Amino acid sequence: MGPAFISSVACSQVKTTPACSAWVSNANILSLKECWSSSCQGKFHTSMVATRRSIALICNAHKASDNHKFSRPRSFAAAVSITEPAERAWMENVINETVEPFPKEFYRDPDCPTEGFMSIPEAVKAIQEGKFVIVVDDEDRENEGDLIMAASKVTPSDMSFLVRHSTGIVCVAMKGEDLDRLKLPLMVNDKENEEALRTAFTVSVDAKEGVTTGVSASDRATTILALASRESRPEDLRRPGHIFPLRYREGGVLKRAGHTEASVDLAIMAGLPPVGVLCEIVDERDGSMARLPQLQEFAAKYDLPVISIVDIVRYKRRRETLVERTAVARLPTKWGNFDAFSYRSKLDGIEHIALVKGSIGDGHEVLVRVHSECLTGDIFGSARCDCGPQLSEALQKIEKAGRGVVVYLRGHEGRGIGLGHKLRAYNLQDKGRDTVEANVELGLPVDSREYGIGAQILRDLGVKTIKLMTNNPAKYRGLKGYGLAVSERIPLITPITKENQRYIETKRVKLGHIYGSELSEKSS
Repeated sequence: MGPAFISSVACSQVKTTPACSAWVSNANILSLKECWSSSCQGKFHTSMVATRRSIALICNAHKASDNHKFSRPRSFAAAVSITEPAERAWMENVINETVEPFPKEFYRDPDCPTEGFMSIPEAVKAIQEGKFVIVVDDEDRENEGDLIMAASKVTPSDMSFLVRHSTGIVCVAMKGEDLDRLKLPLMVNDKENEEALRTAFTVSVDAKEGVTTGVSASDRATTILALASRESRPEDLRRPGHIFPLRYREGGVLKRAGHTEASVDLAIMAGLPPVGVLCEIVDERDGSMARLPQLQEFAAKYDLPVISIVDIVRYKRRRETLVERTAVARLPTKWGNFDAFSYRSKLDGIEHIALVKGSIGDGHEVLVRVHSECLTGDIFGSARCDCGPQLSEALQKIEKAGRGVVVYLRGHEGRGIGLGHKLRAYNLQDKGRDTVEANVELGLPVDSREYGIGAQILRDLGVKTIKLMTNNPAKYRGLKGYGLAVSERIPLITPITKENQRYIETKRVKLGHIYGSELSEKSS
């Protein structure tokens, strides 16, 4: 049967535009992938070639015409134009079926912004054009929004707007090499820094030429432009002054998810000098720090894009090389012979290892386990968890298959909280808390693991399509989001004991772990 075309798709929701893509196979919609963007005004256009076996909808943010509508869950409407009558009849049957998609976060695309926020490419375009962007950090951090723009683009009118709507403490984030070139030392050293988030303030400055008191909008703009210029020298600046340079942490938001790093990262992505202007926005009503609801009102009033630091992190993780291969050696084990590859993270220096069996870079799908370090379970055989048995089961499956990879990620102890905190959580579990409640009571995240390092290790090994051995949907989507195709999920079923029964049940009920084969369908 020949190809069919669906010419356009429109979504009747304006503010929350679902379905960046969907997959249809054998008259069943297998999954629904949702991406939310405040900039996509509710309409999408798609060109699509499809067969009876699979249909992929690839969305482009165009306006679409509204002929031939068909029903769709969550207020979908679409314009359909299919070239073959038989395919049209089949498609009309398929698209009217009830769909029960996975939760919206399951197939989250790293390039799709958090709901209610602008996409990173759109924000970068605004930075290139010399506009302000509102950057919001996590609610567990400062939970504030900063007005940010490229320092090399600043004007007196920009400064006037910034001071009028902010705390007035105007900062300029810069790379260490530029601060060193200008001989701008830290205000206090790292050990003496008592600021809550250890923001790295240097001595404050004014430009020596072209300024009066240094405090006017024009004077501050002149100072900022001097800081952004590669031609500036130490003697061009007066210390102290009215502008506060900040030292950027190398690695950017991937190293420290703060506004300092976000401002420089955005300037770099915009192809501009790595210098950013930033200042906290205040609530216009009472002068307090503006939180998200007030920030959204402010953005709407002044037509400013709003982005999340979390989305910058996600965007960069997909594009930057975070690991380097350091060694490889033959490693005989009790499961069989493997090749051991060591990798070092460029962000934190942590070393990881991949155990490889057979030829895996031939383009065919590969059996893969991405395993989080668990010293107590993997080394000492702790009965509290199922980590050790899962690792053993994965290696046995790979040995039996004759090819595959286990990526062992260090720094993931206790779902990312560390060994000491994990032992403290064990004490709380002995008092009746489950594994989730214990973390919460300690003031720790339930699961802070990231899988971008693991994905990059797999890509370095030549792996493109994987059959993933996991019970954890977060791991599934975490790897899929970094450019790996996950063709199948293979559950790891290990013995349930008196000691780990509640732990496993909590993971199933509260963390969504799946111990059957519910996700083992094919999925790109």
